[in-house]
Amino acid sequence: MYQFSYSEILEDSPTDCRQREYDLFERAIDLLRAAEGYPPQSPETLGAIVFLQRLWTFLIKDLGHPDNALPDKLKGQLISIGLWVMKESDLIIRGENHSLAALIDINILIKDGLK
Repeated sequence: MYQFSYSEILEDSPTDCRQREYDLFERAIDLLRAAEGYPPQSPETLGAIVFLQRLWTFLIKDLGHPDNALPDKLKGQLISIGLWVMKESDLIIRGENHSLAALIDINILIKDGLK
């Protein structure tokens, strides 16, 4: 899978970029909702968590890139949220937390902020 950075897709409009991000968050949320009620090591939960962690890994990397034009304060806040998502995801995989609700809620908030 080839991953694009913002600098590689500058010719795309900001609206197109935001729509792609919105769609990725929508997919992550759908996967998390579908995994609710399954055990931590189920294919449903693992698939949802892997997708979510890949999404946030890419976002954190991109937010830290010098070419990212977002304000530094916003980048820092989003990186903090991403690190929390990663930590919370790990707790679920290890069976130390069984609820996906907080992950769903925070990702809905981020997705809605892209509108």
